[in-house]
Amino acid sequence: MTDPGARPSLTLDVAIIGGGPAGLMAAEVLSRAGLAVHLFDAMPSVGRKFLLAGKGGMNLTHAEPLETFVTRYGTAQGRVAALLQRWGPQAVRDWAAGLGVDTFVGTSNRVFPVDMKAAPLLRAWLQRLRHPPAGGVPVVFHMRHRWLGWAGPGSDTLVFDAPGARVNVQSRATVLAVGGASWARLGSDGAWQPWLQAEGVAVSPLRPSNCGFDVAGSVAHGLARGWSAHFSERFAGQPFKSVAIRATDSLGHGFHRKGEFVATTTGVEGSLIYAASSLLREEIARNGQATFELDLLPDRSADQVLAQVRHPRGSRSLSNHLKSRLGLDGIKMGLLHEVLDKDAINDPLRLATAIKALPITLCAARPIDEAISSAGGVRWEAVNNDLMVEGRPGLFVAGEMLDWEAPTGGYLLTACLASGVAAGEGVGRWISPAPVAQAD
Repeated sequence: MTDPGARPSLTLDVAIIGGGPAGLMAAEVLSRAGLAVHLFDAMPSVGRKFLLAGKGGMNLTHAEPLETFVTRYGTAQGRVAALLQRWGPQAVRDWAAGLGVDTFVGTSNRVFPVDMKAAPLLRAWLQRLRHPPAGGVPVVFHMRHRWLGWAGPGSDTLVFDAPGARVNVQSRATVLAVGGASWARLGSDGAWQPWLQAEGVAVSPLRPSNCGFDVAGSVAHGLARGWSAHFSERFAGQPFKSVAIRATDSLGHGFHRKGEFVATTTGVEGSLIYAASSLLREEIARNGQATFELDLLPDRSADQVLAQVRHPRGSRSLSNHLKSRLGLDGIKMGLLHEVLDKDAINDPLRLATAIKALPITLCAARPIDEAISSAGGVRWEAVNNDLMVEGRPGLFVAGEMLDWEAPTGGYLLTACLASGVAAGEGVGRWISPAPVAQAD
């Protein structure tokens, strides 16, 4: 990988690899503690995924009670809860306020900056990192430095591919915060997995999270995967609004929620699908497919739907009848024709049952690079409570590199920031027994 005779180009106190929220927060904690921090990132600028995530409105965190908030992290709930007890959703709002960014709670309890934008918050944050308050040490940024692992087995020398040179770095402590494997074009490509595994670090395979799915193709349409050409051409990109989905996996775990999602060319995606993605993904891994029941009219009871379907329609077509009596048209009506055969469509009982519980079978999650986030990563038993890797003193891990996942709604960002705080404080304790300054 490198010339074994090459000497390290830099010798540092702390190297942070990754300029996302976790890495930047670790840098802030350590800067405030008076430690010299150098942050390396493969991209020309930091926070690229942070900025992209904020394009539709920067969802910082969620305002639900902490005891509910911590339940959103699946099997990693216990370890993530410990991080959030230290630095949770209220701390996120306080930190933003300290950067001059006021926040508000939206109708869904999601928390946003007043101006809804990510860029002003990131600019203020970088300004504080480069010009910290009295007692802090400015963070040094090394952009276009792509981490390539270590110089060799058991080596402490970090290797970077930088413009015009291969740079070697030795540091007293290192924080890895290079993300999972979603949005590879923004730097999170998961290339680090074999490097850590070669060092004996336990890593769970990275998998798509908050992702879309392909539907299993209809036998009637002669398809192994995806919608019919007619449905895809007419409805791909359109939303299913005011619907609910219910799913129960083969282990008895269930999901039921009302919301919205979108039809894609080959399947489904969107907030309601993302919320169920962990259950659906794991069921596909176990059994090759997963099925959820779609309630097209969650605000009407099954009896009400059946009564309206059975209502005499005279000379009207079935489509006009359902539009008039139940408000069913467009993509909802199109999906009924996509999934049901003619006999079911013309049987009032079977049709009414389908309107309330239309089975949609999925056969595959979309590729991880299309996902909003990823599951898997460095296993929790591989790190201590300071997020330092067991058996590798001085190496810390933060952010999406850790084996956890969460739904959208501010949970992802909050946990990334909290893990950055924990790693930063852990580095401070490792380097010096003196107390580490806490992030605002």
